[in-house]
Amino acid sequence: MPIDHAIQCIHDPVLAILSYVVSVLGSFTALQLAIAIPTAVGTGQRWRAITAAGIAMGGGAIWAMHFIAMLACRMNVEVTYDLPITIGSAAVAVVSCMAGLGIAGTGIFNWGKLIIAGVLMGLGVTGMHYAGMAAMLMPADTVYNSNLVIASAAIAIVASIVALWLAFNLRGWGQMLGSALVMGVAVCGMHYTGMLAASFVPQEAGATVARGVSGGYLGIGIFVVTTALLAAVLTLSLVRQRQRATVRI
Repeated sequence: MPIDHAIQCIHDPVLAILSYVVSVLGSFTALQLAIAIPTAVGTGQRWRAITAAGIAMGGGAIWAMHFIAMLACRMNVEVTYDLPITIGSAAVAVVSCMAGLGIAGTGIFNWGKLIIAGVLMGLGVTGMHYAGMAAMLMPADTVYNSNLVIASAAIAIVASIVALWLAFNLRGWGQMLGSALVMGVAVCGMHYTGMLAASFVPQEAGATVARGVSGGYLGIGIFVVTTALLAAVLTLSLVRQRQRATVRI
């Protein structure tokens, strides 16, 4: 069937807004946690800082945003998600962010490391997105516009470079909040460009489709759980920063 007859995706505005909110919170938390990477004493402490910031960025700011926005896409066919592929896409996002933070934040900060780390992280984020798209189980085939796929990858790489620069060059609540708001726009821009690149072409009538995870409140549930975890981690990080500042005084 031609792409002209592709199934239309109408985004639920509530879930679309929640996806942006969780991306901003994840970005802000990751920026706060990344402060500890350059000043970490010892390999163990550095890896703990990288892991915490990577999970906040990859799992919260990027993957949770992506999956909530995917669930916001309403079509006139049933869509479920392959659980192993979905979990794998989250792992790709977290690992790529950890790699980017580890490369950019170790040793003397410079533009060469920043670009290498940003490209690696951006490609990982792109892989996460299209793996997440591949997890969709529905009676339709996904056809991509290659130009928009390349554009989404470019946005992811630029956003990653900016995120890493911000992580190691900004201090103060005001600057970090403003940066998190911008990062949320960049992450959402990458996601919706990737969605725009996809056309969903219906399969023949009677085609069988495997079952996966679904649920009318799954997007809101992911938002609530992710937000609670990010808020708890952010609070703990701020308490520790104040304790360290008190000890220095």
